Amino acid sequence: MSGPGSATGAPLDASTSGQNDPKGNWWTRSGLAVRIALAALAVAIGLAIVFLVMFLAITGLRHRSLEARHSQQVIATANRLETLVIDLETGLRGFVITDNERDLGPWRAAQRRYPAAISSLLALTRDGRLQHTRAVGIKQAIDTYLNTFSRPLVDFMRRNPAAARRVVASRSGTEQVNAIRGRFDRFLATETTLGGARDTRARTTAHHALIVGGIGLGAALLLILLGAVYVNRAVAQPVRHAADAAGRVAGGDFSGRLRTDGPGEVGRLERTFNTMAASLERTLADLEERNRTLVESERAKSELVSNVSHELRTPLASVLGFSALMLDRNLPPDEMRRYLEVIRTEARRLAELLNDLLDLQRIEQGTLELRLDAVDLNDLLAAQITLYSAQSESHQLQLDPADEPLVVYGDRDRLAQVIGNLLSNAIKYSPDGGDVTVNASLVGDEAWIWVRDEGLGIPLDHQEQIFTKFFRGDVGRERGISGTGLGLVLARQIVEAHGGHIGFESEEDEGSTFWLQLPAAAGDRSLAARDDPEARYGV
Repeated sequence: MSGPGSATGAPLDASTSGQNDPKGNWWTRSGLAVRIALAALAVAIGLAIVFLVMFLAITGLRHRSLEARHSQQVIATANRLETLVIDLETGLRGFVITDNERDLGPWRAAQRRYPAAISSLLALTRDGRLQHTRAVGIKQAIDTYLNTFSRPLVDFMRRNPAAARRVVASRSGTEQVNAIRGRFDRFLATETTLGGARDTRARTTAHHALIVGGIGLGAALLLILLGAVYVNRAVAQPVRHAADAAGRVAGGDFSGRLRTDGPGEVGRLERTFNTMAASLERTLADLEERNRTLVESERAKSELVSNVSHELRTPLASVLGFSALMLDRNLPPDEMRRYLEVIRTEARRLAELLNDLLDLQRIEQGTLELRLDAVDLNDLLAAQITLYSAQSESHQLQLDPADEPLVVYGDRDRLAQVIGNLLSNAIKYSPDGGDVTVNASLVGDEAWIWVRDEGLGIPLDHQEQIFTKFFRGDVGRERGISGTGLGLVLARQIVEAHGGHIGFESEEDEGSTFWLQLPAAAGDRSLAARDDPEARYGV
């Protein structure tokens, strides 16, 4: 599977390849049970073929073994039949010599067993024309011997013993028996040759059967091994990986992911696990972020309490102290007026602090309202420069206005609050004095304002938190610069409520430049705003 960042030329994933290859797509979408069933069927078919080949080999071996055994039976039957012929001759010869009927016992026994023996030999040789022809010739020779010599001689011997002896002495019967035995010799020689050939074929077939059996057994073991390897790869291995990944998740590591190319249910398990791990990772990240936010918020609130306490204590102390002096002493009118001015200034500081806190609460609750109207930023900046120039004799505030009216559609008081905050910070964070330059310009359909100072600047490790609630940084605390850390937060919320943006560039000990960008008002929109100056929009 390609994964989330596959490069050009990487293999297509299952879904892509499935569009071009329906068979592959079907295999990819097939369930685990279907795959295992097909694998088992393939193994079964392979084993069936192996066992069929082995069965044919064993059948051939059995056939060759039967052929070899058949030759042995033929040879044994022929030997037994030849023994009967010999018994016929020796029995007859003994009877002729002794003239004793008891000596005909072997002759009579041989005649009784002869029909069965010759029939067995004829039956055993029926599948071979040459040997069967020879067996028929042996039968005919034996029958001729019995019918023309042996039986007539016995009858003749019983009637004329002396003449019968002369017949025996003529050796005519011996010549017939020798001829019969010659037939047996040729028959047995041929059958021995056939038996040897059959034994050779049987041994060759047995050797081949052993080879086929070994190959078949090896093939069967290989098929079983391949089936086991496939099941391990398709089921056991993904399950082990899932178990290992689950163990890592249980240990708190949610970054691990599984491959999602498993078959059917295994693939769904892998995808579900990845989704779960990703969800847990996002949840953990959210919880960590919330925890950091809470910790930062608690720290900021602690700083706020400290700052607000300090900011409240100083003006309250001034108000209480100077009011007590005015009540306890009879002061000249000029001195009393000076004390009243201090009291009014400190009361204004208290009112600004409370207003900032109330504005922050309204912004967080979404209830801050803007009174929209057409505002010329050139005029607004000039008024704010005049106001804040009176706050410090060591700072020179300079305005470089836009070359044309810089009109925006917004709340004049709130925009003045933003500009005032930027000018106040430029003055406070330039404790050694210096120039504070304000530039304004129309860039396309956007109004831009830059406020530059030559003060302390913002340390690099504080710049990401500069718009965080209650954050003031170490520089302000170390230099004793007053403030609550709410001014820039309120400024950003007000600017963004007007559809604009605010940002800064700063280097430590080199000063800072804060900028804000607002949509410039079109002419007809400005006129409409003047016609309805009381329009209200919630933030």
